[in-house]
Order: sequence, then structure tokens, then C-alpha cells
Amino acid sequence: MESLPEAVLIRILASIPAVELVLVCRLVCCQWKNLVDGAALWILKCQQEGLTRAESDAENWQNFYFLSKKRKNLIKNPCGEEDLEHWGEVENGGDGWKIEELPGDFGKEFPSEEVHKYFVTSYEWCRKAQVIDLRAEGYWEELMDTTQPKIMVRDWYAGRSDAGCLYELCVKLLSENEDVLAEYKSETVTIPQDNDASWTEISHTFSSYGPGVRFVRFEHGGQDTLFWKGWYGVRVTNSSVTVEP
Repeated sequence: MESLPEAVLIRILASIPAVELVLVCRLVCCQWKNLVDGAALWILKCQQEGLTRAESDAENWQNFYFLSKKRKNLIKNPCGEEDLEHWGEVENGGDGWKIEELPGDFGKEFPSEEVHKYFVTSYEWCRKAQVIDLRAEGYWEELMDTTQPKIMVRDWYAGRSDAGCLYELCVKLLSENEDVLAEYKSETVTIPQDNDASWTEISHTFSSYGPGVRFVRFEHGGQDTLFWKGWYGVRVTNSSVTVEP
């Protein structure tokens, strides 16, 4: 192996699973360590697996590779398929949260055919939250402290066409001790009565948030503005939090 040209050795190493490269191959010798720590090997692995990015945009190709492979929605049960499972700190104002099938009364279909249900609020404030443990999801401390990958937050909301409603979103990046290191809070969105019931996406990207982020706390909610008994408040679905490569 020592006599092989470096380009050939990189191609051989690129066929090995990424975790083994870092945990095993990197420890074999100085030459292998330098190759595993270098950009050429990870650029090749990205090319082989269709993970494309302009070279000038990737400061660390190894991190880019792992973040791309790991990328997923960290919100569990975003569309109500499991009732209120995984949602904590639930505030059930009025008649509380309810899960309904799309499009619902006086509603519209969601832009994506993959979404079939939504959560709907009542005549007093309804809120629910999830706290995401980034380490438990595989985002190690050095990555979060040094690379500080972008954290993208998205949510979708809508009213029903015969009732007005309110909507709010609040997302916090928390430390080990749950101190707030960064926060995004939307304005209170007011949807008037006799609206078109269309779905609206709201999003925010956290970047350059500093070291120490270990948790993401996602909270949203709302109510109707007519105080009608039942579930005439804002509808929410397809919430997402992703760590971007």
C-alpha cells in the first residue's frame, strides 16, 4: 500500500464507509491520517454519492459529507399522523388541539401530496413544543461549536375561510444548561375572516450563532379570533428543523 500513488490510494479509501475512515483508517499511519483529514478524499466521496456543492463553498468537505448524509427533519410527528405524540409543553386553550384530515372544512389542500393531516387550534391560545437534543441526533459538540452549521426552521399555517385566527412561531437555540443563545420569534400573524384558506410557509435560518448550542426548542400555536366553540383557529402542519450542510 505504501508504494501506491496517492491518487490510487484515495480511490481505494473512498470505497470504505465514512465512519470507518474516521474511526479506523485515520489511525493506521500518518499518511492515511493526512488523506482522511484532507479535502480530496471527501470531494471524491461526495461526487460518488451525488452530493454536489461548489468547491469554493465548502470549507470542510468531511463535515459537508456527514451533514449531507445526516440531513433530515428533526421534528417528530410534524403532521399529526401520531396524534400529539412527541409534542410536549402542550397548552390546550378552549377545546384544545385537534388533528383533522386535509383539506378540512372551509380549507384548501396542502401544496405537497405527502401531507394528509394538520393540527388545529381552538378559541383560546393553544401552544405545543418540541425540544431537539442535537447530540442525540448525531451532531457532535465540536461540529456545533466550530463549524456552526446553519439550522433551518420551517412551518406552515393556514386559517379556514369562514373564521379569522392568530398564529405565532418561536424557536430558541439552547445551551447545555438551557440558556438561550439565539432566538427567532415571529410577529403575531393575523389572518382575517373571509380569507382564502391558503397555506403559508414561514422560515428562518440560524447562522453564526456561536459555540455551545446543544438543543433546539421549537414552539408554535394560535387561536381563532371569533371565540367560536370548537376548532376554528389556525391550522399548522409540516413543521421542520434541519441542520444544513
